[in-house]
Amino acid sequence: MIYTFDLSTKVIMITGGYGHLGVAISRSLIHHGATVYVLGRNRTNFDNAFRDEPELDKKLQFSNCDVASTASIQNAFKEVFKREGHIDVLINNAFYLQGQNPFEISDADWSTGIDGTLNSVFRATREVIPYLFKNKSGRIINVSSMYGVVAPDLSIYDDYPGMLNPPHYGVAKAGVGQLTKYYAGLLGKDGITVNAVAPGPFPSEKVQQKSGFIEKLAEKTCVGRIGKPEELAGIFVYLSSDASSYTTGQIIAVDGGWTAL
Repeated sequence: MIYTFDLSTKVIMITGGYGHLGVAISRSLIHHGATVYVLGRNRTNFDNAFRDEPELDKKLQFSNCDVASTASIQNAFKEVFKREGHIDVLINNAFYLQGQNPFEISDADWSTGIDGTLNSVFRATREVIPYLFKNKSGRIINVSSMYGVVAPDLSIYDDYPGMLNPPHYGVAKAGVGQLTKYYAGLLGKDGITVNAVAPGPFPSEKVQQKSGFIEKLAEKTCVGRIGKPEELAGIFVYLSSDASSYTTGQIIAVDGGWTAL
């Protein structure tokens, strides 16, 4: 038996797949043969992100989904299953957050951040399990963060008012890691693997305009630079493929060595 990276038989759902990192992940999965459903709330944003993608409406589809709503998640999964007859992989990439200043975060801000970054992953995980049971196999891949593993170096933000790394983000991402380990232990005997990817510094194009800030981020890595979204995508190909069949319960950092220092 040869376990390959070929995804031509895989139906993959990715929440938030038209965002900064999601686009690169989605395109790489398609390149390796997968049928990809991008789950999100805004069809226009999806169309704008993938207008030049040759596999649009072929191997790449949009499904309306609000990860804040269990009913919306259920409807999206039902739609994909009805169209394809099977679901093989769920990538929990979407999140939402409000509140930045650690001294001023309100109860409502905290609850929203935990809900959007952790509870939403739980909801989608819970709802996809019955579909993976039908296959007696499957993959769940959660997007955590290096800030779910290590505390941020807040001195990086000293010269950039308004740019802060809020505590509920890291707390929720750490929770994603523990959720990953729990479900890996629960589902392994059913042929379902559950892993998390912890990205490092992959700042958006808007953030990259702050040159001094980017230099500070780069200095924290072993390789001396920030990451490109395309450099993150490969781990999702591996974890979606049969090649990763013996990999489960892991939190894999893709951070240029940040957490190694």
